[in-house]
Amino acid sequence: MTNPRLPPGLPSMMTMPAVRFAGLLALCSAYIQGPITKILDFPGAVAEMEHFHLLPGTLFAILVIGFELIASLLVLTGHLRWIASLALSVFTLLATLIAVRFWEVPPGYDRLMAMNAFFEHLGLAGAFLIVAWYDLRERRQAGAR
Repeated sequence: MTNPRLPPGLPSMMTMPAVRFAGLLALCSAYIQGPITKILDFPGAVAEMEHFHLLPGTLFAILVIGFELIASLLVLTGHLRWIASLALSVFTLLATLIAVRFWEVPPGYDRLMAMNAFFEHLGLAGAFLIVAWYDLRERRQAGAR
């Protein structure tokens, strides 16, 4: 029986593979855009790493670019999705703790913006955990059949 409060066809539309892919693409978008930006301005990427005391900056910039692109590709293709999602979750949490230390910003507008960015990134890390959880659950269910 269908739920009378939901528009007809909405539940089946939301389970379409294209909708799932669009959601995963949106989730990975910062991890695709960021490396592209770093590639197009590699000296800026190195300076960013050095700003956060990640030395040598060139090595860390290359590692971050490669990691974000490869992990995003794995999430989008479904190959080792759970591992890539878990890795992106941990990466996001660590990067946020390094780069968005809102508690060190003096009270005011800048602190509010940093706090918002911190919790937005925390939400991204949580979303990647959920993707890993669902992927592992699907794999377990498929193995049980």
